[in-house]
Amino acid sequence: MKILEKIKQEKIYGIIREDDKEIAYEHAKASIEGGIKVLEMNCPLEVTRKISDEHKDILIAQGGIITTQQAHNALLAGAQIIASPIFQTNLIRFASCYNTFLIPSVTTPNEAYNAWQARMSLIKIYPVAEMGGVEYIREMVKPMPFLSLLPCGFVKIEEINDYLKAGAQAVGVGRALYSKKDYKEIVETAKNIVEMVR
Repeated sequence: MKILEKIKQEKIYGIIREDDKEIAYEHAKASIEGGIKVLEMNCPLEVTRKISDEHKDILIAQGGIITTQQAHNALLAGAQIIASPIFQTNLIRFASCYNTFLIPSVTTPNEAYNAWQARMSLIKIYPVAEMGGVEYIREMVKPMPFLSLLPCGFVKIEEINDYLKAGAQAVGVGRALYSKKDYKEIVETAKNIVEMVR
């Protein structure tokens, strides 16, 4: 199954943002145990490498990529997706040269359209909560239904299905998944989220 099809099927795009290696690993393991199949790692590359080695059935993205060197290192660590907080030409060229799936981030409708014109098949809208949340996605998709959007940034669990109904192809869930939760609580939260979108 192609990467985009997998993300659309799963609907949940988990995001782990943590500098501490042990905590990042624990959060990722708990999320996977709870049923999340697509995971963006914003953490040290050795954690990405370890998760990638242990879970061949999980789609792993390396997040926070802004340079081609970072992108190259992420691929060497086992990431299948390059996720960037920005939209810029060098990463587009890199993704094309290495036949790598790139998810750029944009904020405005104009930027989203430009990303689509650059043949980005999935576009992260970040930070979506600050831009207007569900209504912002709905209003962006109305005139441009051809956009494949991935809203991210302070998404609340109770809003996930609203984002999907508004036209998002999948929804990025970060802090709401693991913040202030122990391992078992993260597993249960992940299970609930996965069940919610089925």
